[in-house]
Amino acid sequence: MGFAELSATSNFTFLTGASHPEEYMNRAALLGLGTLAIADENSVAGIVRAHTAAREIARQVRLRQAADKDPIGPPRPAHVPAPPGAPIYMVPRLIPAARLVLTDGFAATALPRDRAAWGRLCRMLSAGRLRADKGACQLTFDDLLEWEWGAGLDFLLHPPRAQTMQGGAGAWPTQATRLARRFPGQVSLAMAPAYDGQDAARFARLAALAARLGLPAVATAAPMMHHGRRRRLADVLTAIRTGTRVDDLGRAALANGEQRLRSEAEMLRLFAGHEDAVHRSGEIAARCAFSLDELRYEYPSELTGDETAAGRLSRLARAGLGWRYPAGASDRVQKMLEHELALIAKLGYEPYFLTVHDIVQFARGRGILCQGRGSAANSVVCYALGITSVSPEIGTMVFERFVSEARDEPPDIDVDFEHERREEVIQHIYARYGRHRAGLCATVIHYRGKRAVREVGRAMGLSEDTLAAMSSQIWGWGSGRIEGHRLREIGLDPADPRLKRTLALIHEIQGFPRHLSQHVGGFIVTEGRLDELVPIENATMEDRTVICWDKDDIDALGILKVDVLALGMLTCIRKAFELIAHHQGQRFDLASLPPEDPAVYDMLCKADSLGVFQVESRAQMNFLPRMRPRSFYDLVIQVAIIRPGPIQGDMVHPYLRRRNGEESVKFPSDALGRVLGKTLGVPLFQEQAMQIAITGAGFTPEEADRLRRSLATFKKHGNVSEFRGRFLKGMAANGYDRDFAERCFSQIEGFGSYGFPESHAASFALLVYASAWIKRHHPAVFACALLNSQPMGFYAPAQIVRDAREHGVELRPVCINASFWDNTVEPDGAGGLALRLGFRQIKALPEAEAAWITAARGNGYRSVQDVWRRAGLAPALIAALAEADAFAALGLSRRAALWAARGLTAPTPLPLFSADLDGEAADEPRVALPAMSEGEEVVEDYLALRLTLRAHPVALLRTRLTPPLRPAPPRPKAAPVTCAAP
Repeated sequence: MGFAELSATSNFTFLTGASHPEEYMNRAALLGLGTLAIADENSVAGIVRAHTAAREIARQVRLRQAADKDPIGPPRPAHVPAPPGAPIYMVPRLIPAARLVLTDGFAATALPRDRAAWGRLCRMLSAGRLRADKGACQLTFDDLLEWEWGAGLDFLLHPPRAQTMQGGAGAWPTQATRLARRFPGQVSLAMAPAYDGQDAARFARLAALAARLGLPAVATAAPMMHHGRRRRLADVLTAIRTGTRVDDLGRAALANGEQRLRSEAEMLRLFAGHEDAVHRSGEIAARCAFSLDELRYEYPSELTGDETAAGRLSRLARAGLGWRYPAGASDRVQKMLEHELALIAKLGYEPYFLTVHDIVQFARGRGILCQGRGSAANSVVCYALGITSVSPEIGTMVFERFVSEARDEPPDIDVDFEHERREEVIQHIYARYGRHRAGLCATVIHYRGKRAVREVGRAMGLSEDTLAAMSSQIWGWGSGRIEGHRLREIGLDPADPRLKRTLALIHEIQGFPRHLSQHVGGFIVTEGRLDELVPIENATMEDRTVICWDKDDIDALGILKVDVLALGMLTCIRKAFELIAHHQGQRFDLASLPPEDPAVYDMLCKADSLGVFQVESRAQMNFLPRMRPRSFYDLVIQVAIIRPGPIQGDMVHPYLRRRNGEESVKFPSDALGRVLGKTLGVPLFQEQAMQIAITGAGFTPEEADRLRRSLATFKKHGNVSEFRGRFLKGMAANGYDRDFAERCFSQIEGFGSYGFPESHAASFALLVYASAWIKRHHPAVFACALLNSQPMGFYAPAQIVRDAREHGVELRPVCINASFWDNTVEPDGAGGLALRLGFRQIKALPEAEAAWITAARGNGYRSVQDVWRRAGLAPALIAALAEADAFAALGLSRRAALWAARGLTAPTPLPLFSADLDGEAADEPRVALPAMSEGEEVVEDYLALRLTLRAHPVALLRTRLTPPLRPAPPRPKAAPVTCAAP
């Protein structure tokens, strides 16, 4: 049998392995390795990436074989090496594996032979990780001996350098013997070179040990990197992991770059005299036939009694249609519903829609506002089920999605919930399905920009001042590449050898995974055990469990997820609806707001959108008067167009010119006219980008799928540019001129930075309209709800309060007798509502203490001591109330109240003997405190409340900022005008 590498460590053994799983697979193909096992420490996090790389290699091989069917010239002799860049026809097979490192240091690579063994390995890893904090795993040797978990696994034992471990001398051989007896025929001894000049003696000693234990010896290079050039980076990773400098690593540093992936010829040379161990690896690989392609994800069936999932979905959708259209749905809507139900049945996704429906129904039952979005969310089915409040008649490319139907793509539904109450929904999903059937996706945190500069720079021994200067040259999601002239500008020498090496390593580490975090809300739920599909582990947040694969991994394996996301504006809108219902008796929801209100669009055209969802940024405010939205679909475009993708793709100005009639709208063909007609010939949405590729360039569904993945938001490894040649060639073949094709591709390329799908834009546009409608017709309610939903949005409470005042809202200060924890609205005496600030605006006051103030208030407080006595607040909190001027209604100035609060800290008699129960304070000499100036009051307001209801700070300086007017020079006297006598 040929050689198979059975224990490669990737960079998903975080801060240890120095190569991506994809790099291992590509290198294995170059070396001609038939089989490779990626075995990370107590983890299978990188397996799917290797699996995806193997698929891509196989695809490229098929293309190259098709291109080389009729080679030109005589065949190349076997002894002549292939030229660089020659086609590679070896597709390495991936063995999913894990290197188990137990709490006592015992280490073994576990290789599953079949699907059942993979499930047992995942359950074993889940058990170890659920016992430990995030990122750790607690497995013992007794766990390894469990028959349920170890059956069907091949174990490759890694002997320690010195064969004495915890438990006394000779403990490791005893453990190896016990494991071999428990799993006969499944245990082997690994022999790996150390490249220290002693390998021959070491192999002889290990072979003798294997014979003594009755175990077969197996050769492995145990690579830490795919190529030797990663040695320096491996040392940097070790330095980061251990918190030391590279110069101080000592024996922890690699002596050379030899611990890399090896070909069969190299292994036979290294293991001369032990060739059987090299070939034995191939025998084990032949037994381990499991592939990730065997994973069959089963979505929960969502059956209810004797009713099938299809029958239940059809019943609920038709009943919802009557609820959404009380006067009866139009024929068009009914036909759309039948079409969508047929398509869902054809693809078998009824349970998915039912799961989302049940989650939404739970939220609605708890009074939690939610709104669905996504390519499948803006459909008649989801509208009828109550998943979304956006009418499906708004868009055209929302559910039909012929590209996805051709690829049998899973539906895409994201549900946004109130950010303050999303945790209730998450815990409901865990409770309903069980933690063995439900888990959040992971998010891989990669090295980028400033983190790479800081951590690599520290490992290389650069000073903190130098690192701060270098980090200052990177903006946002920068790549970490700093040009030489910028280094000179900050006083660094680009020619310095250490600095040059550091910059090279910073660039090399870009994209390396550093650790796993949890996805913002992507839930995986299964019919069977999720922990037999993928390991489950604890998240940092309490009561959260996650899987180790991210959204790209589960997408590659065809696993469905339900996105349970948080949105602050939903919290704001729900609170606003409650205030409107309480004070004005009108009940609204997202679907029942008065549609297409001209007053709302008039307000938006004036860029009066502070606090309005999605259109409150300076860029959006600048664009609103130019866009002049007059309909809901205008808001859909408004949401999508001010994004990095359309801006970088030069789509904004052409759209405006065509909208304003300054440029004619022309389409190069009727087919593209149907794709781009509603956006005036400018592609603004991701769906349009894919349809241009299919309709205009003749992309296949598979190619369109890869283009879609490259267009994914914030993609870390995708590259749209690789499709350029294929796109231009396809456009030319279909008769489109090159200038038009180049312009189309540059616009599509812009989506690689950030492009918005139409379906998401439509859902967000509804929240734009809802928040704008509330702001226009109920400004006091809107400001109150915004303040009660903080932190969110672009603007601080001071700006929200000032904007409310400019809209005619009466503002009332925090009052010890009138305020509650939340900000409230109350009648202003003139038929409107005034905004009363709540205790939550006081920085130093906790919510629990504010609850005591309102609970003990009764008919009102009469003095500072009365609050102290009845509410039981600490003197420091009384002082915080005084600093916020909360006692003004009692006739106390800020200084007088603070003086009284400070007096509470002095020793006082017990309340029974101090004053009567009505709250009258004991006699105390009156102190004449100087009144505070308006400027002092404003400063104290900002210190205590972060806002002021008094004058704007700049208004107090206006006389100093405005130069005095110079007297106008005297006008010359005009000459007398004389009129000639007639």
